[in-house]
Amino acid sequence: MRLVLAQLAPRTGDLPANLERLRSVVEATPGDLVIFPELYLSGYRIGDHVHRLALRDGDAAHAALRAAARESRATIVVGAPYASRERSGEVQNAAVAVRPDGDVYVQVKRYLPTFGPFDEGSHFTAVDASEPFPLAAHSVGLQICYDTFFPEVSRELALAGAELLVVISASPVTSGRMFQKLLPARAVENATPVVFVNRVGVEDGVVFGGGSGVWDARGEPVAAETQTRADLAPEEQVLRCDVDLGEAPRWRPFRPVLRDFATRPGSPSSVPG
Repeated sequence: MRLVLAQLAPRTGDLPANLERLRSVVEATPGDLVIFPELYLSGYRIGDHVHRLALRDGDAAHAALRAAARESRATIVVGAPYASRERSGEVQNAAVAVRPDGDVYVQVKRYLPTFGPFDEGSHFTAVDASEPFPLAAHSVGLQICYDTFFPEVSRELALAGAELLVVISASPVTSGRMFQKLLPARAVENATPVVFVNRVGVEDGVVFGGGSGVWDARGEPVAAETQTRADLAPEEQVLRCDVDLGEAPRWRPFRPVLRDFATRPGSPSSVPG
């Protein structure tokens, strides 16, 4: 599968501009799965503007994403504030996956940071569960930034059959070294490739750190190509990388972590191949 990792800086609060740039990247850089950072459609430091910028089922932004996926024949994953489908008036920090056939899957962030420069708990509502979404004959699990620090999130997705773990992020440069340790660990723990797409740029003095990449089921980094274009700022990159989604089921018998976890008393009973 050809992955495109769009390590970009959004325009804070400018939903139409961010949608247009997403469309242009998807059009210019063909891939099977094109991934943008956490809260890319809105920007991160948006405060009380979350309600104005939140996507809603069937709205114009929703339709624009579906059109971009259909025209490019790519599945798009992008971070956005999303109006809760369960509780009116609440907004969630979401990873939105849009397939070329028009199907839309929304995974909400489970752990909201409320320390340092982060104040997500004041604006967003979290959820308690994760579920992979189907992509061709495979299954992809989505998580958002701080979720990576909680290994049970990746484990839940892997036990549910995810053959690829995608992490979208808006983390600052000060967190970079921690993510570089956590991401290969999540891959090894679940014998599952991991993709990380983090934004760049500066908002309200917070410098976002990039560092996007891919790790295989053994936790080894996968080489990526850099797509150089004149409209990219120096710290921005569009990376292209091929990943074998058949690797997880082939590798898991050699490191049967999921099997051994699931067969212990009190653990989930289903084990992916």
